[in-house]
Formats: sequence, C-alpha cells, structure tokens
Amino acid sequence: MYKKILVPIDGSELSYKAVAGAASFAKSLGAQVYVLTVIEPYSYTNLSEYRPESIEQYDQRVKDQAKEYLDQAYEYFRRAQVEAVTCSKKSFSPSEAIMDVAAELGCDLIFMASHGRKGLAAVLLGSETQKVLTHSKIPVMVYR
Repeated sequence: MYKKILVPIDGSELSYKAVAGAASFAKSLGAQVYVLTVIEPYSYTNLSEYRPESIEQYDQRVKDQAKEYLDQAYEYFRRAQVEAVTCSKKSFSPSEAIMDVAAELGCDLIFMASHGRKGLAAVLLGSETQKVLTHSKIPVMVYR
C-alpha cells in the first residue's frame, strides 16, 4: 500500500500527536517515513524597520529550532522502530513546500495534523492542511 510517507511537523503539540499516529500507521505497513519541517525565510520586505537580530542570527535561530522539532519527531519513530529520515525546507508557503517535498521524495502519502479550527476562524484563517488537501496530487491523511 503506502511505502513512503511524508509527515510535516510545525513543533506544535498536535503535530507530535500526528507523529505518534504516523509511527503506528507506518509500522503496520512497513513504510519509510520522511519528517519535514518548513522554515520561514527571513523577510526582506520590511528591511527599513528595526530588526532585533541579523539575517545570520535569524537563520541560525530557525535552523536550531527546526533541528529541535525534527530530533523530537525522529525520537518517536526510533522508539517505534520505524525508519525515518528528517528534512527541512525554506519556504514562505508551507503547503507548497510540503507538496514539493512529497513529490521530490516520491512519497505516496502525506500524513499530517489538523489544527481543528472551526467556524469563522477556519474560513478566515484557512490552514496549511486545508491547502494541502485541496491541491495535493497524492493522498493526504489528516490526523485529529
């Protein structure tokens, strides 16, 4: 069935719940997992504003944060005895990055969390999960 599963995370509690669910799901299938976190690039649009950190400091901070997220997720998969590879990608659009990485890696499923916004908040804010569901060319499993 599914052999390569992409699991995007954002460091939230819900994304780690999805990681736990993905670990169980992948183990039952004997699938390989790719864990992805998307790093927002430094915003150059407001360079005239006061910046509390340099571009280099920002890059290092977000890389360190991404590594922390990925290490924590990797540990879930290690404990579940599921083969996992971690990766990160810079993008202003997490949903596009998720779909791009899934295609690049030849994944046949995206397994991701839903933040469960309801009502007007869901309509106004949208979500990366919704964007992936709408535009993905491969199946998407939403974990709640």
